[in-house]
Amino acid sequence: MRVTAYVLTVLAKLLSGASVRWVDCQPDPCQRVYFANHTSHLDALVLWSSLPKEVRAVTRPVAARDYWEKNAIRRHIAKTFHALLIDRDNIKVHQSPVEAMLREMGNAYSLIVFPEGGRNVGEDLGEFKSGIYYLAKKRPDLEFVPVYMDNLNRILPRGEFLPVPLLSCITIGAPIWLETGEPKTEFLRRAREAVRRLKDR
Repeated sequence: MRVTAYVLTVLAKLLSGASVRWVDCQPDPCQRVYFANHTSHLDALVLWSSLPKEVRAVTRPVAARDYWEKNAIRRHIAKTFHALLIDRDNIKVHQSPVEAMLREMGNAYSLIVFPEGGRNVGEDLGEFKSGIYYLAKKRPDLEFVPVYMDNLNRILPRGEFLPVPLLSCITIGAPIWLETGEPKTEFLRRAREAVRRLKDR
């Protein structure tokens, strides 16, 4: 499994050519939630692979079960990068995605989440779903770190199977926290704006 993880990491870096910039934030294995824009099925793998080894070891990308369990190869890849697979279609009250994330991260793991939900094909960020707010409400101690991923949609365009090697850029910004008494709409607006601002950095 370690060999496969190493190979995947190298391949993801080669395909994306990703340069990583940490802006007002430093790599740290402390518990965090990295939240990023979402334009490609490769987003989770590329972002995870771009983290330093010691951070990557304690970070789990949250990904769509229906995509990553579609065949044996995808299942193996998802298992290799320790993805937390979420069922987007069969959501139950007592088995919500937020509860699953909280349970799986415990007091050790960080998460990579994509608050837009599905992939966004537009130029601007889509509206953020409420899951990230409820994560912050349940775990106000966590750092929520914004990430902007540029050019990933061109590496694996929607509907394509084979990736095309291109240069991309990942910008990781300053963490935010849920403020005391902050309404859901305001936190989601602030989180979305934190990612959007990184686009121009």
